[in-house]
Amino acid sequence: MNYTQPVYRPPYEANTLLLQVTVGCAHNKCTFCTMYRDVKFQVEKIDQVEKDLQEAQQLYGNVKRVFLVNGDAFVLSAKRLKEIAEKVHHYLPEVEKITMYSSINNIKHKSDEELAELAKLGIGDLWIGVETGHGKALRYLNKGSSIEDAYEQLERLNKAGITFFYGFMFGAAGKGKGIENAEANAKVINKVKPLGIVPTTLSPNEGTQLAKDIADGTFELATERELFEEQKKTIELVDVPTYYMGIHIINSVSFDAELPKGKQGAIDRVNHAISNTNEAILDSVPERHSI
Repeated sequence: MNYTQPVYRPPYEANTLLLQVTVGCAHNKCTFCTMYRDVKFQVEKIDQVEKDLQEAQQLYGNVKRVFLVNGDAFVLSAKRLKEIAEKVHHYLPEVEKITMYSSINNIKHKSDEELAELAKLGIGDLWIGVETGHGKALRYLNKGSSIEDAYEQLERLNKAGITFFYGFMFGAAGKGKGIENAEANAKVINKVKPLGIVPTTLSPNEGTQLAKDIADGTFELATERELFEEQKKTIELVDVPTYYMGIHIINSVSFDAELPKGKQGAIDRVNHAISNTNEAILDSVPERHSI
């Protein structure tokens, strides 16, 4: 199998076959991210994709799920994604779902008819890094789309029958605005009803605009206490059936929960973490090493 490093995938796709269809990230301008900063975006040759599928056919049996890498593979045209999906089903006929990372802008450039066709080919469970429902914070993060875009495009996925996960970050709005961020995210989640919600925590990576802004005092990170309170408020406000998928190691307290069924148990877990964390740590900004 051909992979150009670095390769990232969600923790929940640990047992999924990874198939490279792009290299790097098509946007690669986010204020907080260095994942593909030194990688030139490229589209993988379809001949190489087919060779990898032939190899996977020989190496693995009974493949049910394929994750297309890298950064935002849904940037590919509907025509190219259809071609890839058809080849996946030809070589791996037991595949039920073809998933990948996507941005809001990746959705915008496909028609309703194209989205519906991709859904019929098994493309779904898209991992979408919205990052925040807070309009001002979203503009700062430089995702290249607005919160209005997010509402519109995620509803288009619902209409087409493409399931998706809503990725967001605790602390995205900065110090003193955790509750605002929680309210904004819960508002989007309750409206668009994602299959799951996937939180990580905003952290400064060396060389990012975020790190520079923290150094010169133009952006302040939320304290650990604020992050806990934001996590609780988000869980409290989500009222639609969805899965809270919070096992990323960067989160202050990592766990999964079914919402709203498991809401109180999830809140109790955060409260337990707060009560067992030193006051000095709660009122500090602990260093984090990954997004």
